[in-house]
Amino acid sequence: MADYETGLAQNAANHQPLTPLLFMERAAQVYPDQPAVVHGAVRRTYRELRDRCVRLASALAKRGIGKGDTVAAVLPNIPEMLECHYGVPMAGAVLNTINTRLDAATIAYILDHGEAKALIVDKEFMPAVRLALVQAKAKPLVIEVDDALVPAAAKTETLGGMGYEALLSEGDPAFAWPMPRDEWDAITLNYTSGTTGKPKGVVYHHRGAYLLAVGNVLSAEMGKHPVYLWTLPMFHCNGWCFPWTVTAQAGLHVCLRAVRGPDMWRLMAGEGVTNMCGAPIVMSTLLNTPEGEKRALPHQVKFIVAGAPPPEAVLAAMKAAGFAVCHVYGLTEVYGPSVVNEWHQDWNAKPASEQAALMARQGVRYLALEGLDVMDPETMAPVPADGATLGEVMMQGNVVMKGYLKDAAATGSAFKGGWFHTGDLAVKYPDGYIQLKDRSKDIIISGGENISSIEVEDALYKHPAVAVVAVVARPDEKWGETPCAFVELKPGASATAEELIAFSKQHLAGYKVPRHVVFAELPKTSTGKIQKHVLRSQAKE
Repeated sequence: MADYETGLAQNAANHQPLTPLLFMERAAQVYPDQPAVVHGAVRRTYRELRDRCVRLASALAKRGIGKGDTVAAVLPNIPEMLECHYGVPMAGAVLNTINTRLDAATIAYILDHGEAKALIVDKEFMPAVRLALVQAKAKPLVIEVDDALVPAAAKTETLGGMGYEALLSEGDPAFAWPMPRDEWDAITLNYTSGTTGKPKGVVYHHRGAYLLAVGNVLSAEMGKHPVYLWTLPMFHCNGWCFPWTVTAQAGLHVCLRAVRGPDMWRLMAGEGVTNMCGAPIVMSTLLNTPEGEKRALPHQVKFIVAGAPPPEAVLAAMKAAGFAVCHVYGLTEVYGPSVVNEWHQDWNAKPASEQAALMARQGVRYLALEGLDVMDPETMAPVPADGATLGEVMMQGNVVMKGYLKDAAATGSAFKGGWFHTGDLAVKYPDGYIQLKDRSKDIIISGGENISSIEVEDALYKHPAVAVVAVVARPDEKWGETPCAFVELKPGASATAEELIAFSKQHLAGYKVPRHVVFAELPKTSTGKIQKHVLRSQAKE
């Protein structure tokens, strides 16, 4: 038997930790003059972008921020947010991108839980951040980004911090940034909407970020020098790892502060966009743009959509408008998309209704994900591939998170039996494709954002007139889903739908507020449990 171990140990010559940070170094070395980022009047090459990222790393390191330190960012899709995805981990630190739609109390919790040493913030989001800093125990170094395209009303905002460009001027582009000592080192921290209690901090490692980024290149069929329009928030699972994916192919990052129809059409036509990602709301926004504001597209645009499957009419309209739609599924805990609706050429010959039914399936595992199955969570046995038996979606592999920060119990529960438990209920078809049927956690996906029904219910229960409340997803043409509240009032109490919606706004981030309130006696089981499946059917009607 041949000895494949002796004298064949790992060493610096044959083993290096995987990290997506080297994608930037390679792009700048091989394509220094290739356009890397565009934002309004700002256009930078890969040489310029790389130097700015390394300057950021150098400046943070000079201020004592390094391995294991958290740098938070409250930024829209602007060049500085892209730079943070390289510059922060190049200093050895961990990037925590915070949802710009969150309320002050949640931002304060995240800053404290992640122990932010620095906070990079855009002027538009300073009012919420100002309130958060008052509530937070953390006292991070505040770095202010002055974006030329910030809304006029926010131009004079300041938190008294230092300017981002001033920080960069302290940095050295020749800084020898440290490679991760281990590919298991943390690269980013992402907070997921908590179904109960506080949001959980999902920790990504360099290896997973590298592999998911490469998986995206394959699943998005992304060629060399793609032109990528940033319609997906970079704060959301690190933009599904596309800040690294696009750079791996030396592509052009087309930044976009806000998702607006006319701006998207103008940039798609003007910059020759080839790829984009988003929730179903982005499709609706594109299709509902007034005809006079639309532009002829120079070529077909590949659009990756996640969340609720797009209706047949929307898919047909997208195809007619010049888009090739690919449906993916994933979670914050798996770096974004890790399941793809891998399309077969012969499906194109099927009738539109059959194609839509096939497209509605979430699909099969990414090449970067080693295990995907639908299993009985009690026995951990796979369910029959009959397209009917419900089970829980389970995943296994290198693009599953390290775990939840400072929460060993939640991590242990999520990884029980050696698989990641998604909490999503699905069926499996004979061809191995999976399709989501329900969410065991009653999560509502609105505009690509997860909303916990329990959190919305807790807010409504604070109203003195509310006796019983249940919140479920109501299908919405624009947002995919929105929260719908079913309410029983206390005897003798009165409240209007408008009153409860206004009350919710005092306790919840805007996108979590119910759009509809229905007053009715709630259907319950013999043991008194509310039958949400009945309410979901009612909400659909």
